[in-house]
Amino acid sequence: MAKPVKDSSQDTSPPPAPVLRRSRDARVLIYSHDTFGLGHLRRSRAIANAIVTERPGTSVVIISGSPVIGNFEFGSGVDYIRIPGVTKLPDGDYRSLNLNVGLDEAVGLRQTLILQTARAFQPDIFIVDKEPTGFRGEILPALDYLQGTGCRLVLGIRDVMDEPALLVPEWERKGAKAALARYYDEIWVYGLKDVYQPLQALDIPPEVERRITYTGYLRRDVPPTPSLNKYPKITKQPFILVTTGGGGDGDDLIDWVISAYEADGRLEIPALIVFGPFIDRDMRRSFVERIARQPKLDVLSFDNKIEWLMKKAEAVVAMGGYNTFCEILSFDKRSLIVPRTRPRLEQYIRAVEAERLGLASMLSDYKEPRTPERMAEALRRLSSQPRPSEVVIPGLLDGLDRVQERLKALLESAPFKPAYHQAAE
Repeated sequence: MAKPVKDSSQDTSPPPAPVLRRSRDARVLIYSHDTFGLGHLRRSRAIANAIVTERPGTSVVIISGSPVIGNFEFGSGVDYIRIPGVTKLPDGDYRSLNLNVGLDEAVGLRQTLILQTARAFQPDIFIVDKEPTGFRGEILPALDYLQGTGCRLVLGIRDVMDEPALLVPEWERKGAKAALARYYDEIWVYGLKDVYQPLQALDIPPEVERRITYTGYLRRDVPPTPSLNKYPKITKQPFILVTTGGGGDGDDLIDWVISAYEADGRLEIPALIVFGPFIDRDMRRSFVERIARQPKLDVLSFDNKIEWLMKKAEAVVAMGGYNTFCEILSFDKRSLIVPRTRPRLEQYIRAVEAERLGLASMLSDYKEPRTPERMAEALRRLSSQPRPSEVVIPGLLDGLDRVQERLKALLESAPFKPAYHQAAE
């Protein structure tokens, strides 16, 4: 683990006195915890675009390690800084994605760039996605610095983190629970308390509990300009969209869907499978060969505006990651969630709760065998399944509205005054 640095420039002078900027020229810095997949980036992008749409004149910078961040469009007022990427290995460990350096050196470089960005940009609000201390503690120096400038620090977390038996020791090991109390003015949970409470098992002190706001899920809209992809002919009729998000861990779902069409010629509705940018190259080649032999299947490699396909689709089959679940709710789609159960149960927990509420159906190999017949029958049932809108849950998709409310409240409140400024008065 890289050692936290006090200051990458070795400048020991105090940070500038806090300044309360006018709302129209507010600055928001977002740290997107990107080591695998697209989830953190897509959530941060949705929040950033919503902020500049609601508050013209605001500037938002996203710090991300995603190698595909340049493939996405951002609203006017949003930009990003790409820090060196890291990637997760099959054994759960990490390594530098592109640089020929050790992991510690890569994290040290990321840490320095994050701190320098905070110093140069001087944000009013710093929104941290999911990891209170960042990847291997890399944002701790920036948190220390920004807290001293009067910047408001916000942790944003998805509706489900992991099963308590794994989440509690993981957060203790990372010092994440202590960081909640030390740094964060507010904690935004992008979900509903009545659906799931992701931090309940951590035994959070009452003063930290009071900082938590359940926002509701983050509504998604179709991008203003259409995708440049040429969609297959299959999309001109009712079809099922099969998506695995980034695709790096979606092999089992894709294989299961293909095997259902291979085994059951009675399946009537066709399916379009979207791989995602991180699918294994050899696995992709094998899938393409199998799909080519099935007249009711077609494929796209990747679509950075998958919302257009989501809106066109008759139904959706997905792994149930946070962003895809938000899109299923936003576009009111019948869905079958096939959650990943390794290395985390996050998707499984979300799928169980979604099925309990009647928002989606679930098919899992967690406790039952993965057979083509089970998938074929689940696909057949999709057409008669209720839509999410048939279930009335107050505030379900109010997430971006609540984020705007809290952002306004933070920007209009008096900034924190560091101790050395108080002593000088």
